[in-house]
Amino acid sequence: MKQSIKKIFQNLNTYLLFVLFVAILAMFLVLEHSLSFDKVDNLQNQKKIISTLTKLDKSDLELALIQFNGKSTRLHQEINKLRTLYKYAYIDKYILKNEQEYFADLQKLSELTDTFNKAAKKYYVNTKNIENEKQAKEELDKALSTINKHIDSMLLKSINYNEEKFYFVKNGVIIIFILIFLATIYYRRALNAIYKDIEFLYQADKNKKTYTIYSQEVDAIALRMNRKNVSNNNPDFIDPVTGINNHKGLINQYSAKRHTKESNFTSVTVIEVDTFSKSNRVFPQDVTQAILKKIAYTISLHEQAVDVIARTDFNQFTIVLSRSSKEQSYKDVEIIRQSIAELKFNIPHKGTTQITISGGFVIKPNNTSLEEAMKQAKEILHYAQSTGTNRILQSRDLAQNDM
Repeated sequence: MKQSIKKIFQNLNTYLLFVLFVAILAMFLVLEHSLSFDKVDNLQNQKKIISTLTKLDKSDLELALIQFNGKSTRLHQEINKLRTLYKYAYIDKYILKNEQEYFADLQKLSELTDTFNKAAKKYYVNTKNIENEKQAKEELDKALSTINKHIDSMLLKSINYNEEKFYFVKNGVIIIFILIFLATIYYRRALNAIYKDIEFLYQADKNKKTYTIYSQEVDAIALRMNRKNVSNNNPDFIDPVTGINNHKGLINQYSAKRHTKESNFTSVTVIEVDTFSKSNRVFPQDVTQAILKKIAYTISLHEQAVDVIARTDFNQFTIVLSRSSKEQSYKDVEIIRQSIAELKFNIPHKGTTQITISGGFVIKPNNTSLEEAMKQAKEILHYAQSTGTNRILQSRDLAQNDM
């Protein structure tokens, strides 16, 4: 099955946006990973500050108190930094879902910091004798041990969190790598095939007689370029009034194109002008011919390389379309009908006149000849004309009438 260049480039556009999204996501993951190092550095820094608070020089009490106040305040600032860092830890927050545990640890760390600060202040300021100093030192050592153990547990949890994040990111990277790898191989092949199609159109390699065209668009262009325009060269196949195929030209071109898109649905539509007929020639001959030319031109505007159009009777046209779906075929025929209905003609002594058509639409099975499909379409056309004007009916409409 031939591929559509338009669809390939639409998907390629989506693929490039996906790659851009992955690159942006990778950048955020790197930034978030750096937050883990900041968190570890923060906790290690707190341990250093706590350690220095146990080693202040008591000989100069005023200086020791200044240093103590500064460092104890900094401890709470470091805890607040940890709270701020978590705002950007999206994996921790939304995937690991450890927010409650994390903030509980920070709350406990804040409480232990207050306890340690009180013990340190008591040791440096409120000890007046050796016995009180010894007791205060024991309380300080106990508070130091407790807060260090808690910080160590937070560091261990951070390591575990990072390990979980690593496995998550690793699996995600592997999956994304496989997707990008496969997509890259596919689009490289597709773009190379499209380039070869273009080379084929340019006849860069004239020995490619057995070349298989990859894309639908190039297939259509090649068909238009390479088809034998027997109809254009043979007056017997051309309608002299409209310049499009006559009945013979219709049969000839359909035979030449019928195997172009075997996977598509072939529709046959016979349309007839409502305003006049062979037995009811309401306009002068030159006006009638002008109307027929305009209708033929309007139909040809919607003709694709695999389609065939023809004037098969006085005021009758046959349209053979090849489309990917039945619905698309009928939709295109309806567009043709609407385009013709929008035509306006200035008729001498009659003013502006609107031209409308009626038609019968059928999907031609592979085992049915074109003549048989045209016969069925004409039956539906006659039924459409009996029910009104300016309408295209289908087989199901006729079947409902029979019921």
